[in-house]
Amino acid sequence: MQPEWVKSSVFYQIFPERFANANASINPNPVESWDKSPTRDNFFGGDLQGISKHLPYLADMGINALYLTPIFQADTNHRYDATDYFKIDSRLGNDADFDEFIKRAHELQIRVVLDGVFNHCGIGHWAFQDVVRNGEQSQYVNWFSVEGFPVVSHPEPNYKTCSGCYYLPKWNVYNPEVRRHHYNVAKYWLNRGIDGWRLDVPYFVNKTFWKGFHNIVKSFGDDKYLVAEEWRNPSQWLTPELMDGTMNYTVRDLVLGFCADETLDAYDFADGMNALYNDIPEEHRSCMLNLLGSHDTERLLTRTKAHEYAWDTPAEDAENLAYALLFAADGAPMVYYGDENGMEGENDPGCRAPMIWNENDWNLSVRKTVCKLMRLRRENAALQYGRQHVAALGKHTVCITRTLPSGRACLCLVHRGSGAYINCDDLPVRMDRALFGVPSIIGNQYRMGEKSIILYEGEAVGKL
Repeated sequence: MQPEWVKSSVFYQIFPERFANANASINPNPVESWDKSPTRDNFFGGDLQGISKHLPYLADMGINALYLTPIFQADTNHRYDATDYFKIDSRLGNDADFDEFIKRAHELQIRVVLDGVFNHCGIGHWAFQDVVRNGEQSQYVNWFSVEGFPVVSHPEPNYKTCSGCYYLPKWNVYNPEVRRHHYNVAKYWLNRGIDGWRLDVPYFVNKTFWKGFHNIVKSFGDDKYLVAEEWRNPSQWLTPELMDGTMNYTVRDLVLGFCADETLDAYDFADGMNALYNDIPEEHRSCMLNLLGSHDTERLLTRTKAHEYAWDTPAEDAENLAYALLFAADGAPMVYYGDENGMEGENDPGCRAPMIWNENDWNLSVRKTVCKLMRLRRENAALQYGRQHVAALGKHTVCITRTLPSGRACLCLVHRGSGAYINCDDLPVRMDRALFGVPSIIGNQYRMGEKSIILYEGEAVGKL
């Protein structure tokens, strides 16, 4: 069974090293000042106390679930190169800091999902270092796939890695000792209070391993969430013995294709969304993790700015349209830290800059839209649980309908053009309360302004 709480969740992704620095005594050496530019290697001192300190900021926006990129002991700032899966990275804090973070988050009704990297570890991991020192005599030699001895990292590693990165040796998950290690990691942090796992590059690991992982996690309760990283078709992961959902990068591609790049018109968008929806098993649809940006992409406002002159669409308007589609779609919406305030940045390392906490530097247009959509999503049952249908009303207007079995429904109109008239009788929901945007009614038509959003609730009366 899929966890029910995900269906009513608004997620927020945090890159821990860059969110907030609240404990200077554990700062890395050297550490950059918070206003400097990120590189692939520098540190700014973000820590667990910093996240705990700002939990009220998140709760006030309507966030009730967090996804944290890796927090275990590692050598890099991204920590996808774990050296010990059972320890909090000392530059983030200690066990007490973690326990306090979990306690405060749960007191605010915020769930916590950690990032699990079980395809590979870091070159500094104690087991791999034992192989480096002891070669074929190491008791851990079969935990990895080493072609010869001594172990060599340069110019080419003589061991399997993740995507050719010498500092990311690949685990041999066919080894039962490795599987036992990984499953013990899962159990350890679930016992420490986490609510689920986001799984990094699961497509590099055989599904037999993931079935065992699923069984371990679900032994703690069906409410524990399993979500896989997936950039393409998610359906391979959506079975009862594997994942509850995936990171829905396909939704991102469709939304940005319509709102930012304008490589898709409304008909293309509707066809793509409906095809994806039909491809996802019904019980998994509301557990998909929908996103517009992450630590592996350029930031949303950067993407929309890249096309604002070509398509004569102000970047903030395009971003607001994209968020309306995100929050109207089936699946749990997720906002990448700082995007709610209009932070900018190209893909890694630009998208991993320190969180901007100075309100004078926030994009208030974007923040107003995102915060209102978060609140509406949290308050409206149709937006959380309703069956989805997407339709095109001309090349520039999208209509998303979410309908409950009772007939109660929400309808979202997103228009990217210079204005449009929508015949009320053609819409499948009769409005009785406007939620976002002020519908201008002329006769029997809604007049939509340039780059505009209308979101309302009412009773379903038909289907487009």
